[in-house]
Amino acid sequence: MACMKLGSKADAFQKQGQAWFCTTGLPSDIVVEVDDMSFHLHKFPLLSRSGVMERLIADASEKGDTNCTISLNDIPGGAKTFELVAKFCYGVKHEITASNVVHLRCAAEYLEMTEEYGEDNLISQTEIFFNQVVLKNWKDSLKALQTCGDENILPHAEELSIVRRCIESLAVKASTNPNLFGWPVIDHGGPMQSPGGSVLWNGISTGARPKNVSSDWWYDDVSSLALPLYKRLTLAMEARGIKQEIIAGSLEHYTKKYLPGLSRRKSAPVGMVSIEPPSEEDQKILLEEVDHLLPMQKGLVSTKFLFGLLRTALILRASQSCILNLEKRIGMQLDQATLEDLLMPNFSYSMETLYNIECVQRMVEHFMAIDQATGGASPCSIEDEQLLGSPSLTPVTMVAKLVDGYLAEVAPDVNLKLPKFMSLAEAVPEYARPLDDGLYRAIDIYLKSHPWLADADREQLCRLMDCQKLSLEACTHAAQNERLPLRIIVQVLFFEQLQLRTSIAGCFLVSDNLADGSRQFRSGLGAASQEGGWNTAVRENQVLKVGMDSMRLRVSELEKECSNMKQEIEKLGRAKGGSGGGGGGGGSAWGNMSKKFGFKFKSQMCSAQEGSISKQNNASGKLEKSRGKQQKHKKDLSWEG
Repeated sequence: MACMKLGSKADAFQKQGQAWFCTTGLPSDIVVEVDDMSFHLHKFPLLSRSGVMERLIADASEKGDTNCTISLNDIPGGAKTFELVAKFCYGVKHEITASNVVHLRCAAEYLEMTEEYGEDNLISQTEIFFNQVVLKNWKDSLKALQTCGDENILPHAEELSIVRRCIESLAVKASTNPNLFGWPVIDHGGPMQSPGGSVLWNGISTGARPKNVSSDWWYDDVSSLALPLYKRLTLAMEARGIKQEIIAGSLEHYTKKYLPGLSRRKSAPVGMVSIEPPSEEDQKILLEEVDHLLPMQKGLVSTKFLFGLLRTALILRASQSCILNLEKRIGMQLDQATLEDLLMPNFSYSMETLYNIECVQRMVEHFMAIDQATGGASPCSIEDEQLLGSPSLTPVTMVAKLVDGYLAEVAPDVNLKLPKFMSLAEAVPEYARPLDDGLYRAIDIYLKSHPWLADADREQLCRLMDCQKLSLEACTHAAQNERLPLRIIVQVLFFEQLQLRTSIAGCFLVSDNLADGSRQFRSGLGAASQEGGWNTAVRENQVLKVGMDSMRLRVSELEKECSNMKQEIEKLGRAKGGSGGGGGGGGSAWGNMSKKFGFKFKSQMCSAQEGSISKQNNASGKLEKSRGKQQKHKKDLSWEG
């Protein structure tokens, strides 16, 4: 740290308890009291340098006080600063540094130590050092600004524009590329550099160039400032044109240093010195100021950091506007969140639910509103193969998957009411879910944890999912799930059968295409290449046959289940018919049941499917026998016959 040495005399000041004495050989004729410290000095050195001391001594002499006592309790910097002022007046050796120059400059102004009372007085000396040394150096400017944080000093420093000059100096240096200005502006722990920029070793240029400095080199330095000064410095840097990403990074670093509850893990960031956390009120003020300073822009800070701010705001009971702003910031980049982030405990006094579901729903709604306003890509316009692959998932699909996972986590909460569960599930539009497997899992967990739900509520809950968007695995599970209403089970079985029929039809079509391709291949290519292509076609055909066999087996199982259900329903129909005295018949009972469950379109779909498969099988003579069996199975599965 740079310094200015003043005075030439040996130190003649001695401290005894709460008093300072000047041992020059002459008896003291004045006592200056500063706070709880008394200075036994001489009048002439003081009045010859200070206009205030000259007037106070003159007033005391007019009163005829033999023991001249003066009180200076309002002097900036207190007793420690007045000690340096007294040494300056006596010409005793002392140093002006970045740590005391602000206090000395304010005290000199307070005591009117101008050139009128002596050449090279304290005001001019401190101004020269401040302008020519302190403001030229990053570390010294920062140190001087830190000393302005004292309540006793800040008003005087503001009046003398010391705070403004320090902030401007720091803002200019932070907005300049450190790799360009080099020595001597930046000297915060790195190797010493020559004016040419090369590294110095024992004062000798080595010719080596220092490593490039990243744009966040000043984060840790400015985090030592008090919040009001840090806020002003941040605004000055923003006015200087520093990128929003850099400003946001500094805010994140500063906040993590003074808000210990941001992370769920107690480990402190690497390189950050642990400090005594501020009071809860100070943390609340800091949190609201950070929300005010942080630009409302997506991607400036990590989503995990924003969730930490939100959790802390809920714990500290910050203002409602602060909480809503944080929810909006998270909603803008909700697709970057994780399930762990969403699981925020409910800190309300009512403790209705274990997790804060209302907060999550507001974030989801905000994300969906932005997605619709910006014309986000609908998953319906994307190929199914891309949707099933995670690298090409759209943000809205990722949020839908995240919400389904969150619903599955909160579903076991017995205090979670059905309307609240359904409201969060409905916050995600239908097009956002390529598959409803995650939603089905959440619904199943909720039904398992809430067995007392009425049948009507179960029906209403299950309408959230689309049975046509369930995978074969989910359909298999749902078909055997006793917790689901009968109507839903029948729908699942129906759509699962359609999926299997469609898959089988696709397999026949691919098989026919492979057969046609192999014939063209044999007729148009040579013997060597023909053998390799034929082997490939044979292998693919074998794989398809294995898949078809497994599908036929599953169709057979479904036919048995459907036949059993049909028999049970016919028995119910005959029982009702006998009791009513009429002959409804089993077939009419089954037809009424199919109409009740909304399958009026089934026969058309199945007949169309049969026609498609029939045409495909006519192209392959070897599969004639298989086609006959398949058509027989389809006729048996006609639910309205």
